[in-house]
Amino acid sequence: MTNKIHTFTGAVPPSRSGSCTLVGAGPGDPELLTLKALKAIQSATVLLIDDLVNPAIVAFATPTARIVHVGKRGGCKSTPQAFIEKLIIMAVREGEAVVRLKGGDPLIFGRGGEEMAHLQAAGVPVTVINGITAGLAAATVLGVPLTHREHAHGVVFVTGHAGDKAAGTDWQALAAIAHSAKLTLVIYMGVSKAQHIQDGLLTGLPGGTPVAVVQNASLAEQRHTLCTLAELQHTMAREQLGSPSVIVVGDVLRGLAATQQTTVDRPAASQSGC
Repeated sequence: MTNKIHTFTGAVPPSRSGSCTLVGAGPGDPELLTLKALKAIQSATVLLIDDLVNPAIVAFATPTARIVHVGKRGGCKSTPQAFIEKLIIMAVREGEAVVRLKGGDPLIFGRGGEEMAHLQAAGVPVTVINGITAGLAAATVLGVPLTHREHAHGVVFVTGHAGDKAAGTDWQALAAIAHSAKLTLVIYMGVSKAQHIQDGLLTGLPGGTPVAVVQNASLAEQRHTLCTLAELQHTMAREQLGSPSVIVVGDVLRGLAATQQTTVDRPAASQSGC
């Protein structure tokens, strides 16, 4: 692959009008890209890539495209958000066709909203191309729905890791609503807070509520485990499940739990890390 990292040097006359597109790369499997996302990647002159984007997806870019890796991973060294936004603005003003390529969907826990607001305030129009979010892919690879007429009347996508300045999720309140309204909970970025999440949810959900944890959904190294809510932290530690993982909580998993072993696809070591 001949793509090279490029450092932007400054603005050029405004007559050169570039573009910015926030593109969802999906959960990882290149075949889950939308056609619109593929076309955007292939036509980009500059791509800013998140850490969790599969290199096989980046390979769809033209050989002359300039690739900038701007990873953001919890607990790891990350590219500052302000720096990413500055790079996009500078590249667009240089007349580049910029694609900001994000894992999953850009507007579901991908900071897409923050980037859109900042870029639009700077006079940079933004187009968004949705991608399949990891929570949906995680349920699909298990062969279960996120909603069901009997078991789940809705689904909540929630982060297990709020921003530094944001208040954490009220798990006790969420558990009460999920129980009364029959909701499936899909928790992103919850690995490091698994015990806290478990304790909060147990205030409103039965300990026997089925839970699935899916790591690297849709990829060859995908792993998953099934357990109950009361066993969540213990099971994750025993199976050495790390990031990126999605935690699915709810009765839509009962049929799966009844027909499969508790743990499947268990390798010798975890795939987590920076």
